Order: sequence, then C-alpha cells, then structure tokens
Amino acid sequence: MGGPMCRRLIEAGYKLTIFDTSEAAIAPLVTMGATKADSPAAVASAAEVVIVSLPTPPIVEAVALGPKGIAEGSKVKIFIDVSTTGSVYARKVAAGLATKGITAVDAPVSGGITGAEKGTLAVMVSCSDEIYARLQPILSVIGKLFHVGKTPGLGQTMKLLNNLLSATAMAASSEVMVMGVKAGLDPQMMVDVINAGSGRNSATQDKIPRCVIPRNFNFGFALALLNKDIRLCMEEADAMGIPMIIGNAVRQLLTITLASEGQSADMTEIVKAVEKWAGVQVGKSS
Repeated sequence: MGGPMCRRLIEAGYKLTIFDTSEAAIAPLVTMGATKADSPAAVASAAEVVIVSLPTPPIVEAVALGPKGIAEGSKVKIFIDVSTTGSVYARKVAAGLATKGITAVDAPVSGGITGAEKGTLAVMVSCSDEIYARLQPILSVIGKLFHVGKTPGLGQTMKLLNNLLSATAMAASSEVMVMGVKAGLDPQMMVDVINAGSGRNSATQDKIPRCVIPRNFNFGFALALLNKDIRLCMEEADAMGIPMIIGNAVRQLLTITLASEGQSADMTEIVKAVEKWAGVQVGKSS
C-alpha cells in the first residue's frame, strides 16, 4: 500500500525522498520524480515529516530506532506510522523517538490497495491538536482523516478493532456461503439477498462477489498479515481483561487457513478452509 500512497503524494505536488528494501518498489516512484535514499536515516535527514508503511511491528521498531533508522536522521521532526503494529509497539517507538526530539504519530489506515490507489483510505490519527492541524493537508491526500485520540497507540487500537470486525465478517460470511451452496443455493443469489437485508457486511458487499465467487482471491491483503493483526488485538484485549470469545474463534479459523493455504494466501481464501470441510466450492470451478 505504500506505493499507491506515494504516488498520490507525488501527484499532489509533494517532493518525496523514499527508501525500500525492494528496488522494484522504488523504481516507478523514482520515475515519477521521487528521490531515492540509501537508508531510513537518509530519508529522515532529507525531510521533517517521515511516513512509514511496513508489514510487522518488529520491522517498524527496527526502521524507527535501529541502526541507520529514523532516529539517526538529522532533519526529521515528525514520524508517521501508517502500518498496523498495535498500541504497545506504538508507545514503545514513540518513547524511543521522543528522546531524539521526534514526535511519533500513529495513523494506521484501512481500505486496502484499492483505497490507497483512490485516496479513500480511513486514516486513524492519534496525536496532539497542533500536530494534527499540520498533518491534515498531507494525510488528506491518502484518505479521510479521523482524529481518534491524542496519545500514542489509540490509532493502533482503533485499527485493530476495525480489522477484527473485517476478519469476523469474512469468516462468518464464508461459513454462510459454504452452507448455502451445500444446501443448493446459488452463491450470487445469496449475496444479492444478503446485501438487500440485515446480514450485509464488507465481505458480502465486496470480497465475496469480487474475489470468492469468480475464484480470483485477489483482494490484496495477505492472510498472514490479517492473522498478525488479530493476534495483536487478542493480546491487547487479554491485557485489558476483556473476553474475546468470537475474536478467538476467528483467530482459530485464520490459523487453520494459514496451515492449509500458506503464508502468502489472500485473506479471502478463508473460505477455502470451510469449503474443504464441507466438500463444496463457492463459485465457478478453477
């Protein structure tokens, strides 16, 4: 998702200095006018505002605080993390950067690759009113902003809750679709009925008709990353003393699907685990 967000910022007139471990990810952005840096520290020495979009919490921590990381930059004042890391890591990174005079802002995003391309992401920002006002013109380029809090971690908590609901919708809808197909119902007719009634959700309105029924499984969000998000959510809920009975059931189904479909599977492939148990397939033959 970092690539589409960068493209939108370049098209909006911002001058970007970028770094990625993948040359293939950088190349098209350099062609558009971005300047290539050789490390996160180099990026942070070229700009006052640095945005990171990374896959896992440990990677975010390493990029922010590790060798040649953001904390070693000479110019950076504000660090914006649009990844999903959970509130524990957000607070840890914020504390580490604060010792260098750098303000950390957690601003995780939701909306997938399509949202990143169209600039329609939901951006959950947690920072002071003053910093929020400064960042609004920048972050508005990538999506709709929600100022969810003023302390580090609240944006991350909001994102984890959103992703738990997204995963739950996909898991429950997968079970419903498989049951209906085994009973003899047409899958497209099922989503049409559900979306006209009270059962509609993000899976039935988008993921199942677009990715499952045609057997594309190309929503663009890896099951391994979703599983990471749900694990973080369950850990935070446990630390807060909140029972997550449904959430833990969803996590179990994700774990089973990862075992059967692999780490690179798309989140919409959750349906495959249920299909295998039931002996039916939702949608056309592969």
